[in-house]
Amino acid sequence: MRTSAIGLLATGTLLVSTLILTSCSGSGPQEGSPAYYWDAAKETFAARDFGKTLQHLEKITATDNEYTARARPWLLVMTSGMARGYIYLADSFEAGARSNKTNPTDFRRRTNAYRGQANRLALEFVEVFDKFQKTKDDPVPLAMPFPTGSVGPVVQLTRASAGMTLTQNEIDPAERSAVERGVLLVACETAGSPEDPAKTQELLKSGTLQIPRAQFVTALAGTLYDVSSLYGPRGMDDPQKAKILCNRALDALKTVPETKRTKDLSAKIGKSLKKS
Repeated sequence: MRTSAIGLLATGTLLVSTLILTSCSGSGPQEGSPAYYWDAAKETFAARDFGKTLQHLEKITATDNEYTARARPWLLVMTSGMARGYIYLADSFEAGARSNKTNPTDFRRRTNAYRGQANRLALEFVEVFDKFQKTKDDPVPLAMPFPTGSVGPVVQLTRASAGMTLTQNEIDPAERSAVERGVLLVACETAGSPEDPAKTQELLKSGTLQIPRAQFVTALAGTLYDVSSLYGPRGMDDPQKAKILCNRALDALKTVPETKRTKDLSAKIGKSLKKS
């Protein structure tokens, strides 16, 4: 009886140990690890929580690890695309303030709030881009999932720009659509299919799209120029920041082979700098 009891105890202990090991092995990446934040970024991106996605990608790129090379290009698309989305929102409500002469206050308040968001994201974009430019990655991995949204105008913002007052139930989806649109536009451009979501979706399907560095840098140089409009006379009127973004764009274009696209973009940026 005693032997049997000992045997049963040993068997039970072995079973518990096996269950614990099995449970641990299937629990996924350790919380706080780069792999954990990578999975979390994909989950929050799918849930359309771009703010959380940014936080997870920032955690990964804070150190050099096995996910950094994949996370940084995705973070560049997110910060620049979201900045463009908030600029679109700000410009729409600013136009609405000019159109709605009787009640422009709320339009102006929202314009200022959106520009504040765009400014924060634009500065992070520049910071992350500077770090990217210190790398030699070629090709550049674009491992982000395909963004949701549409590249077309946001209906609610077309109405807002005409001076029509929107309810909060209309503003919430308008904000989400504008930000998603900005991210989608940058994703399309970096993938080499500007304003072509269908082609971009096909390219990103594998999850391991490799982009020539010159293509990626050229697309982001164009985005730096686009985002610099935030600091123009009709925006935050900050010529110094506008120059910083434009000069970053010109410096980036000097690192890639010259093409018609880079020549045209350089000329456009040069004209913009002369005016400032």
